[in-house]
Amino acid sequence: MSNGLLIVLSAPSGCGKTTIVRQVMRELPGLEFSVSHTTRQPRPGEVDGVQYHFVTEPEFITLRDQTPCGFLEWAEVHGNWYGTSVAEVETRCRAGKDVLLDIDVQGAAQVRLRANPVTVFIVPPSLAVLEQRLRGRGTENEGTLAKRLNNARMEIAAIDAYQYLIINDRLDEAVESLRSIIIAERSRQRRDRGGVPMRWQS
Repeated sequence: MSNGLLIVLSAPSGCGKTTIVRQVMRELPGLEFSVSHTTRQPRPGEVDGVQYHFVTEPEFITLRDQTPCGFLEWAEVHGNWYGTSVAEVETRCRAGKDVLLDIDVQGAAQVRLRANPVTVFIVPPSLAVLEQRLRGRGTENEGTLAKRLNNARMEIAAIDAYQYLIINDRLDEAVESLRSIIIAERSRQRRDRGGVPMRWQS
């Protein structure tokens, strides 16, 4: 892939990743989220092509089984399929956009096999803090909470596979860390902080 960056973000549920990303996207132009394909039914208020590309299972399988595969990464979750389209990511990157993928550690491992992404892992200061945050949401029963914490332990074990680590202890510092990573990676590509190719005269 050329021009734009492909940025993979992973984090256990409840780490504040969505809040961090939204703030960074408000501050830095040229960032876009990849819209995944899914076979699940749209929820109230969801729009095809905005939250997801909603497809049938045969349509998904056709894309998955293309040669080469039509997905950078894909997985079955709770009986539904989810995948990141190669064509969509490449189109955005070639247009000079930096594409953010919000995926789990298994999906990130698949992407590394087919692309050269910038990889960022976001963690809470500790599992105890994560548990406190999850309880504070008031949306988890004890069974679900235990499952999320167990999944977090397994995901955190994959930290060493990522290039960057952000500890979300203070939101403003976590936002600045992700913002700085993206600016630094753009500079490596000789692009300015807004993602525009640098112009200079000798």
